[in-house]
Amino acid sequence: MLRSKLPDVGVTIFTVMSKLSNDHNAINLSQGFPDFDVHPDLLDLVNKYMRSGHNQYAPMQGVSILREMIAEKVMKLYSAGYDPGSEITVTSGATEALFAAITAVVHQGDEVIVLEPAFDSYVPAIKLNGGIPVYVKFKFPEYRIDWDEVKQAVTSKTRLIILNSPHNPTGAVWSHEDIAALKHIVMDTEVLILSDEVYEHIIFDGLGHESISRHPELVSRSFVISSFGKTYHTTGWKIGYCLAPAVLSKEFQKVHQFLTFASNTPIQLAYAEFMRNRDVYLNLSNFYQRKRDRFLTLIEKSRFKPIPCYGTYFQMLDYSEISDESDVEFSKRLIIEHGVASIPPSAFYHQKDDHNVLRFCFAKKDETLNKAAEKLCQI
Repeated sequence: MLRSKLPDVGVTIFTVMSKLSNDHNAINLSQGFPDFDVHPDLLDLVNKYMRSGHNQYAPMQGVSILREMIAEKVMKLYSAGYDPGSEITVTSGATEALFAAITAVVHQGDEVIVLEPAFDSYVPAIKLNGGIPVYVKFKFPEYRIDWDEVKQAVTSKTRLIILNSPHNPTGAVWSHEDIAALKHIVMDTEVLILSDEVYEHIIFDGLGHESISRHPELVSRSFVISSFGKTYHTTGWKIGYCLAPAVLSKEFQKVHQFLTFASNTPIQLAYAEFMRNRDVYLNLSNFYQRKRDRFLTLIEKSRFKPIPCYGTYFQMLDYSEISDESDVEFSKRLIIEHGVASIPPSAFYHQKDDHNVLRFCFAKKDETLNKAAEKLCQI
């Protein structure tokens, strides 16, 4: 008889809500993907490299020119020097990178601190590797971390702390004070850090991205993960990367080579050339802030109450003035009766904490946001 390694895990909430949305022909603001087109120059570059014969395996670590371009970008943005030959690995999406990093360092019985609400791939990866998740919750409704609680959660068994900023699903962004608190906690320990920074270029209101890469005393113990999918509106291409010092990258690559070995060759080459246009990612925050602000203006007359969003392309909305239903039930009714799909954030908590809020994705065409907002304002 089959004994599941993940007996408590079913189909992801993203799959569930997107299917329900499709079944009811609803406007899908649930799963985090844009509904607008990829830059035509990037499409032309992929086509160019496919037609010029770059269709076989890439090097396991990623094509060299892409790793060099990543190193150049990180140096310019964060003054961080990563060796493209030994400290940068291109992966088949950020989810693969997260799994490879966790697998590389977490052993049976190791504790891993997870800040909740947490992206849903973290805990299954921990458990599959025999690790023990230790949960610390953001403080609702401002979604801030009490670093004293994090410090209390650290024990002699703590192997890894998983961070995510800008944060999915809340839109919270680490401050300099958050990083200072983290440094104090891990000082004089062997605790490692896994920093999920896939929304690094989507930060609002003049705030800066506090990448772990900015801080040399943290770099030596950290995996830093990002994604081209979020930056270039290409989530379906599934290309990400991991920055880590050589000793950590070596272990990371041991796992990576047996997960996917290598990632799509022509797409890697296309990204490398497209990255020369720095304005594309440097202007991304302004692009998405206009989307956020438009969405908030459109729903001003609704009964939903927005919770401040400082990054990502997700907006949390409080529906407590509308219904006392659970977030799962209300999100389903929102699709079936009103034609708008969202994500219930209780799915990001191990105890299914419910604050009567829903997560909406605003990475959509203006016409999509207009139609969705019109429906939300009628509730």
